[in-house]
Amino acid sequence: MNKYEKFPLHLHNSLTKQKEKFEAINPPHLGLYVCGPTVYSDVHLGNCRTFVSFDFMFRYLMHLGYNVRYVRNITDVGHLLDDGEDRMAKKAKVEKLEPMEVAQKYANGFHKMMDILNTLPPSIEPQASGHIPEQIEMVQAILDNGYAYEKNGSVYFDTVKFAKETDQYGKLSGRVIDDLLSETRELKNQDEKNNPADFAIWMKADERHIMRWNSPWSEGFPGWHLECSAMSTKYLGKTFDIHGGGADLKFPHHENEIAQNHSACGSHPANYWVHTNMLLMNGKKMSKSDGNTITPQQLFSGESEHISKGYDPMTVRFFFLQAHYSSTLDLSDDALLAAEKGFKKLMNALPLAEKLVAVSENSNYDLTLSNQIIEKCDQCYIEMSNDFNTAKTLAVLFELAGKLNEIDNGQIKIQQLSTESIERLKSTFTSFVKDVLGLKPEEKGNDKMDEVMDILLNLRKDARANKNWALSDQIRDQLAAAGIVIKDGKEGSTYTF
Repeated sequence: MNKYEKFPLHLHNSLTKQKEKFEAINPPHLGLYVCGPTVYSDVHLGNCRTFVSFDFMFRYLMHLGYNVRYVRNITDVGHLLDDGEDRMAKKAKVEKLEPMEVAQKYANGFHKMMDILNTLPPSIEPQASGHIPEQIEMVQAILDNGYAYEKNGSVYFDTVKFAKETDQYGKLSGRVIDDLLSETRELKNQDEKNNPADFAIWMKADERHIMRWNSPWSEGFPGWHLECSAMSTKYLGKTFDIHGGGADLKFPHHENEIAQNHSACGSHPANYWVHTNMLLMNGKKMSKSDGNTITPQQLFSGESEHISKGYDPMTVRFFFLQAHYSSTLDLSDDALLAAEKGFKKLMNALPLAEKLVAVSENSNYDLTLSNQIIEKCDQCYIEMSNDFNTAKTLAVLFELAGKLNEIDNGQIKIQQLSTESIERLKSTFTSFVKDVLGLKPEEKGNDKMDEVMDILLNLRKDARANKNWALSDQIRDQLAAAGIVIKDGKEGSTYTF
């Protein structure tokens, strides 16, 4: 029996607003599409949480035995500013680069950050600019089916007609046509449209627009919503299993995707929709204007007033795992310090699991204790199959870590355990920590540095307790000369490089 049959996955479907048993269209094959980054700036921490979330979903689906085709796009065309200028083009002018240089620069940065956070690459990573023919073809199909119209070289989706003739519009977001009246920032000339709720699927380029392609209607470029419809259809088919993205994309992006796919293909694009929630900081929405923000690089280096030290990328990944993907998550220094302790607890238990060896021909084992361990291993699957609940999965892993420590210190004798329980404990703990949750030990050398710094900080702590201010200052100043900054706080002293 496959793992996905033994531990069937249930997930919350944003489309139906219910938790449902997952049924793949063509098991063990599974199609997963996730809206990727817009590469005109550095990836921010909220994006990192979203992509880490879909990474552990991807990992777990594969662990269950699914053959997953994971498609995550790169948006390098189609995003417009309020004044009608393309974000890519605007950034290209500022940085004095070609638009595709901008796209490549920030795509490279995105991939580097994903590597740092130990996310797996998708199966396919298509770029919007590389799929213009497919997008033109979809625009034509929507026109042919009567759900779009052309005005002065631009093509608009007839949202009002689609809503009247089908019952599909608004099902995902719960919003209605009137909500679209304010969603018109991508169009410079609103008077062209038949209705303010309509949106552009092909835009005629004005003289300022440096990214443009030939089409049957004009020299122009595709609308933002169109790219995901075209690329998901190309690589996963007219209807696939799971479509994901941040909750901020439900409306208008995903709502308009659904409308486009119905109009071009006559079917709903995905059977299940999964959305991640936002990342807060110190209880508030992150905002550059009020200084309540931090970059991933600052989080790693500690160069921010919001944190007392730098944190290892795996501590940050562990922090993301501590809350359900659909819940808001509040970033704070205290929360990161707690995550660091939890992460180290798992990492300390990992080598204990890896070195476990069952006793051969062991028939005098403790049946109750052995069954308890097997049940806890099964519980990891039960919690993770319950809508990818990483928080509860971690709680079970901590219980298993406790058992591993008891085995290591002799409280539990290896002879007390059945061969099956030992093998399950070893395989479940190691595979969930490393393969499913994507956690790995810090880079070699960090532990020794931590040990050395702990010694120095303790020496300085003793000096301060004995009012030996000269020695305390000497340790601080010599470390500062070596590029290591000591920060004294209520919880003690910390350091950053």
